[in-house]
Order: sequence, then C-alpha cells, then structure tokens
Amino acid sequence: MPVEHDEDHFEGRLSHALHDTGERFDADRAALVAAGLARGRRLRLRRRATVLGGAAGIALVGVGGALLVPWDGTPAPRPSSSNVAEQPSGNPTGTSTAPPVTARQLIETLEGLLPKGKVSGQDAKGATNSLMPPYVHLVHDDGKGPGAITVGLDRIEPGSEQARQTTKCPDRRVAPHDSCVSTLLPDGSLLRLFQGYEYPDRRVDTKMWTADLVTPAGQRVSVSEWNAAAEKGAPISRSEPPLSTAQLKELVTAKVWRGYVDSIPGNTGGTGNSGKPTETVPPGSPGTDEEPSFTEILDTLVPLLPEGTKVVDRGTDYSYLVVDDGKGRSLVEIDVQHGMGDVADELFGDDAETLPDGTLVTDRQDAGDKDVPGCVRWTVDTMRPDGFRVAVSAYNADGPHAAPSRAKPALAVKQLREIALSPKWDRFR
Repeated sequence: MPVEHDEDHFEGRLSHALHDTGERFDADRAALVAAGLARGRRLRLRRRATVLGGAAGIALVGVGGALLVPWDGTPAPRPSSSNVAEQPSGNPTGTSTAPPVTARQLIETLEGLLPKGKVSGQDAKGATNSLMPPYVHLVHDDGKGPGAITVGLDRIEPGSEQARQTTKCPDRRVAPHDSCVSTLLPDGSLLRLFQGYEYPDRRVDTKMWTADLVTPAGQRVSVSEWNAAAEKGAPISRSEPPLSTAQLKELVTAKVWRGYVDSIPGNTGGTGNSGKPTETVPPGSPGTDEEPSFTEILDTLVPLLPEGTKVVDRGTDYSYLVVDDGKGRSLVEIDVQHGMGDVADELFGDDAETLPDGTLVTDRQDAGDKDVPGCVRWTVDTMRPDGFRVAVSAYNADGPHAAPSRAKPALAVKQLREIALSPKWDRFR
C-alpha cells in the first residue's frame, strides 16, 4: 500500500490537524491544522502544508536541549504581563517594521507571561529568513508537575479558508475532544480554545490543550500545552496541562506576539510581505472554488450505497458517512480530487488494473489505524485518464480511531468499486 494513502488520502480529516504535532509546522504551517485544510489539495502541495492546528504544529528540534538559535549577547528586559500586553499589535500588511525577534526574546517573553513556577527545557527559534516560522518551547512546573508549553507565530491570509479552518472546532468523530469553543473577539480576531488529546485514539492519555488566534491583520498565534513534560514520549506528570482555559486565552492574546509576527522578514511561513499566500493552487485543483463541497459529494454518495444501508451520520469537516446495514455501524470515507495525474505512479503500483478507457483501479485491505486492535479498512482507489481521482474506504468501526463495532466493513470491495467508478462523479470532473 502506498505510504501516501494513510497520510494524504483523506487529508481533510481533522484529526491530522491535531495529531502528529511534532511534524506539522512547515513552510506554510497550516494545513496546519492548517494551510489550509484545503480538501483534496494536490499531493505535492499537501506535503508542504498542514492544517488547523495550534502551536503544537511546530517541528521542535532538540526539545529540552540547547537552543536552536544562540544567545545574541544583548540583554533583553524580562517583560511583565502588563507591559507585554501594551506593546503594539503590528501592521495589517505583514511587512516587517521591527528587527526580527530573537530566540532569547521569545523565551523571556513566554517566561514573563506565565504564572509563577519552575521553568526548564527552554528552546526557541527567532524570526530568521528560513522556512520555519518563530516558535518557543519550554517546560513549566507550578508545583503540580511539569507540563510542556509551546507558542508558534506565523502569518496567514485574513479571511481565507486557512484562517477559518485554523479557528474552527473539529468534528468529534475524527478529532475526539472534551471541549472546543470558537469565538469572535471584539477586535475582530478569531479565537479557538480546544481541550483534547495528543493521540485521537487515546492509546496514551496525554492531554493537549490549544489556543489559536488569527487577527484581522493576518497575525497568527498558536499556543499548545500538555500534561506531560513533552508532547510525545513522556509520562503523564499531572492531571491537566499547566494553564487553564482562561490563562491560555490571556497568553495567546498578549499583544506582544503580534508585534513579533510582524518582525518576521520575507516570506517566512504564511503570507509574507505581500499579505498574499506564497503558494497558489492551479485552477480546477482541489481547494479552489471549483472543488465540490462536502454536501455535494455526500449527496452524490448516498444514492450509490447498497440497498438497505442506512445513513446514521455524515461529516461536517470532511467527506464521510457512518452507515449501518443492520450488522453494526461502519465509517465510509470518500475523496474526490482533480489534477492528480502527476502522482499516479505514487498512488497506483504495477499491479493496478487499467480499464479500457484508461482509468486506473486498485484496491487495498489494511488495518486502518494500526493502533486500534482489530481495525479493518477496505479501500478502492480510482483515477481517470485526466487525473480525476475518486477513492472510497470503509471501516469496521464508526470512526477512524474507534474500536471495531463489527467484524468487517459494511461495504464489500466490489461495492466500493462500483461506487468509485460510478459515472455520477463525472459531474465534478
């Protein structure tokens, strides 16, 4: 099975936006969670983007070790919560009007905004001309146990789909969580406060709480915290992360971060000096206005289901149905994409079938989420000669990270094939 299938096939799945946090913060920083969470983005663009997520989307290197950016030797005043909040919020164009923020400034700013406690494991990257936007990470212990805290800074196109998805609460089925609230602040900024888990399947009960802020000027501030000394690989050290929801909000909205975003030179991560995205998607590609909506895709899928299959739920953040044929619930995912011909070799091996009209067809049977015992996923993947792709998967559970609810998926491989090859999808070509 191609590696891309698990990581990129259903990229609209919001769990990826809140999961694999050490791998999500790259040149466009959202897909995260973010990039947008552009449904069906072409494979090569998806690799450079992540979705939705908070500051957890930062690829931390050497966490708990030496700083990635050395001390500059210039003393920086330790800010208090009050004077930090009064610093300017920057400009709406995304142009740099101040010297790039340094790693030392980021560390001392975060330490100054946190409640009293012991701080260790400081790590940061300043706003240098590189592909990774600034971030700061440390471990804070208020006497109740250590917890990791990370702040990430970036630019994002105001009013874009990426901005909307960054602050939208995810579907609980694909990103299980305890609480999520998205609000519009008086200054026009969008804020999302999320309380969830590092692993959607809860194989380790590490909690991850995030706060994501997008201002009308396109400044993006993301904060993430865990009830462990590291987001992954560390034992749970406290019942909850160090900061309450109110404290998370206060931290993410501190105006000093906005000024630091404006100090990012050039096209570091997000929209760059022009205020426009550095990457554009070709016309007709997924993520553009020509892409079918979730509603259109699911409304086309439902009549193609086998007779007697009842729809009990449908996706709001990516294209899925939960169906029941009388033997238990089963998740059915579908991906409809344009312009995928350039990655056909990566998605379809030598054993793929070629139909008389040139359509490629392959099927896969795997364990789906490998960390859920007994999980079964069946997939049929198709690509028309013009690069139009339709792929359908069915699980023996009602969610991608849920425990099995039946022995086999509700749809057999033959039925998945009939759905994927249906001429009904031609309306989206």
